[in-house]
Amino acid sequence: MSRPTSVIPHKTQNVNELYTMGKKLGQGQFGTTYLCVEKSTGDKYACKSIPKRKLLCKEDYEDVWREIQIMHHLSEHPEVVQIRGAYEDSMSVHIVMELCAGGELFDRIIKKGHYSEKKAAMLIKTVVKMVEACHSLGVTHRDLKPENFLFVGEEEDSALKATDFGLSLFYKPGEIFSEVVGSPYYVAPEVLRKYYGPEADVWSAGVILYILLSGVPPFWAETEAGIFKEILKGSLDFESEPWPHISDSAKDLIRNMLNRNPTRRFTAHDVLCHPWIVDDNVAPDKPLDSAVLSRLKQFSAMNKLKKMALRFISEKMSEEEIGGLKELFKMIDTDNSGSITYDELKAGLRRVGSQLMESEIQNLMDAADIDNSGTIDYSEFIAATVHMNKMEREENLIAAFTFFDKDGSGFITIDELQQACHEYGLSDVHLDEIMKEIDLDNDGQIDYNEFASMMRKGNSGQVGRRTMRHNLNVDLSDVLNLEGK
Repeated sequence: MSRPTSVIPHKTQNVNELYTMGKKLGQGQFGTTYLCVEKSTGDKYACKSIPKRKLLCKEDYEDVWREIQIMHHLSEHPEVVQIRGAYEDSMSVHIVMELCAGGELFDRIIKKGHYSEKKAAMLIKTVVKMVEACHSLGVTHRDLKPENFLFVGEEEDSALKATDFGLSLFYKPGEIFSEVVGSPYYVAPEVLRKYYGPEADVWSAGVILYILLSGVPPFWAETEAGIFKEILKGSLDFESEPWPHISDSAKDLIRNMLNRNPTRRFTAHDVLCHPWIVDDNVAPDKPLDSAVLSRLKQFSAMNKLKKMALRFISEKMSEEEIGGLKELFKMIDTDNSGSITYDELKAGLRRVGSQLMESEIQNLMDAADIDNSGTIDYSEFIAATVHMNKMEREENLIAAFTFFDKDGSGFITIDELQQACHEYGLSDVHLDEIMKEIDLDNDGQIDYNEFASMMRKGNSGQVGRRTMRHNLNVDLSDVLNLEGK
C-alpha cells in the first residue's frame, strides 16, 4: 500500500515566511521542537517539526493529522498548550504552539525530589482537569506522564499545561481499545491486557500523583517486563519514607486512582471532588457536561443573527479546526445519514450521561435546526458546537460582518438582515426585536462595534522517558501468564 504524500489535506502557507526559527528546545520520538518568532509581531512560540521521512506508513500520517485536530479541539482549555497553526512543506510538518519556557514537570520532580502535599494537590488538579476536559470532548490522551506537562514560566508557581497529543484518540462512549501504547511506569493494567477505555488516563494520573509525593514510581523493577508484572500484581508501598508522614487523605485518593478495576476506579470528576484536592471546601458541583450538550445549551440561548453569523464563520473554518467536531457529529449520527434526528440526539446525549428531559432535548434540537427541517445537518451541528474562542477572533468577526453588510456601507440594515435570512432559508424571524437588542445607539442599523459586542456577549465561562508508540517490544505473554497464578 502506497504511503500518503501529505498530512494536511490542503495547501498551507510556508512556515518560514511567517516565523523565524531559533534554537532547539527539545527532541521527541518523532519531532524536534524549536523556538520560533512570528515575523509580523515579534511574539515567541514553539514549533514542533516532524520530518516526513520518519512517517513510515499511512497510520503515521493519520496520527499526526489526528494530533493537529485534537489540539484544535482542546484549544479552549487553559490546561492545554494552545495551538497556533499547522504548516506543511515537502520535507516536514510544523505545529506552531504557545511557548512554555519553564521546562517539564519531569525535570522539576528530579530537581526537587518530591513535592509538599499542598503543591502536589495543585499540580495534580491541573493534570486531572485536563483529563476531564479531554473526556468531555470525546478524547482519551493515552500517554500521561510528567514529561508531557510543561510550565509556562520559570517561577515556582507558574501555570502547568499539557502537551504532546501524539497518542491521543477520539472515542465513542463504551468503545474499547486494544493497542498497547503509553509509557512503561504509567501504563494502566487494562492497557497491558489490551482491553481498555479512557479510564486508563486516570490510572496514569494516579501514578503521577504518587511520584509527586514520593519521588519514585509506585510500580518499579529493573526491566520493562518486571515493571509490567508489578503493575498487574504488585501492592502499593505506603510504608517507606516519606509515606508515614503523608496524610491518609492523600493515600485514599491514590488508592482510588490506582484501583485495578477500571469500573471502580475514580473518574476525573471524582478526583476533583476528593477532599484532598478541593480548595476551601468547595467541590465542583457536577461533572463537566459533554461538550455537545454544553455548547448546544449555549447556542440555544442566542438570537438568530448570532446563529447565522456562527454558521457563516464555521463554514469558513479549516478542516483541522473542526475535525474534533466532525468526530462528535459522527458519534451521534449513528446511521451516517449526514443529519441528526431527535432520536439520535436523545440517544447520543444519554450515552454521555445526560439526564435531560425530552422537552429540553427538543428545545436544543429546535435551537440548532436553523432551517427548521426537523433534523440537525452537519453544518448546523458545527455552527452550534464550535467553541466561542474560535468565533471571537477578529478576522472571523470582520468576515461575518462583511457577509451581512451586503452594500459595504459599514452598517447592517434590516433589509440586509432579511436578505441573509432568505439565503439561510429562515422564515418568521423577529428581525425588529433582534435589531432593538443589538442596535445600542438606536439609529436603526448595526455598526461593527455593536455586532462584535453582541457576538462576544455571554461567551465567557466557558520518571521513564520512553514512549511505546506502536507495540511494546516485550513479550507480554510472560507477563500475562501471571494473571492465572
